[in-house]
Amino acid sequence: MRQIKHPAIEQVELTDIMYALSDPARMEIVGRLAQAGRQMTCGELDLNRPKSSMSHHFKILRAAGLVETVIDGKEHLNSLRLAEIEQKFPGVLYAVLKTIKLP
Repeated sequence: MRQIKHPAIEQVELTDIMYALSDPARMEIVGRLAQAGRQMTCGELDLNRPKSSMSHHFKILRAAGLVETVIDGKEHLNSLRLAEIEQKFPGVLYAVLKTIKLP
């Protein structure tokens, strides 16, 4: 199984998180993952955007340390690193999640 690299929580910076969350599409992805409370495939999170755009958004979210992606066969399973982010930056992600209005 191929692995995708993710930053260790010690490498995650608040500025990177805020940059990643500055885009409405990425905010919606994070909101949907938080609302679901489980791993979700890229197909479940497509937002009616081109695959290339979604790949870019997931890359930014992973680089910021917000999302972890595990490859299982042909599926990419994405999950929010909520507990780790909450431990490093208490209250920040919960405050952001309260502002997200999902369709």
